[in-house]
Amino acid sequence: MAEENQAEQPEHLISVESQTEHSLTSGEKDTRIFVKMYKSAVTSGLIADIGPENWQTLCVIASYMDEQGECFPTQSQIAKGLGISRPAANRRVRKLAEYRWQGRPVIETIRKRSPTGQWENTRYTILPISQLRIFEAEPEDIVRD
Repeated sequence: MAEENQAEQPEHLISVESQTEHSLTSGEKDTRIFVKMYKSAVTSGLIADIGPENWQTLCVIASYMDEQGECFPTQSQIAKGLGISRPAANRRVRKLAEYRWQGRPVIETIRKRSPTGQWENTRYTILPISQLRIFEAEPEDIVRD
């Protein structure tokens, strides 16, 4: 019976949560973001398949995620978060954008020009197949072979 209930529930591999604390004495508030990884991220094969560099890059970009899964970090912020140079960070982001889990991208990158013709920050969208989520958004179910 317990196995049947587990099979019916969607498997969540990773989530991103926020926690806001309010100081009663100073009135200040502090919001923290947490990335939560579930055991099934390992047992489904996602972690082994994505590899350490793609996983690390995905986590750094995801740390800038908003409620729609969109992220707007600069290349310098990504490089600093990874502890590498900007050119190396650019290569890592391209590699992640080319990566496919179950035949689908885990991240989408959109780069466009402003009305003045200058390049804007790249917008990264963490796609539901990545199993990263924030707030109440739900990841996609992973189909097992």
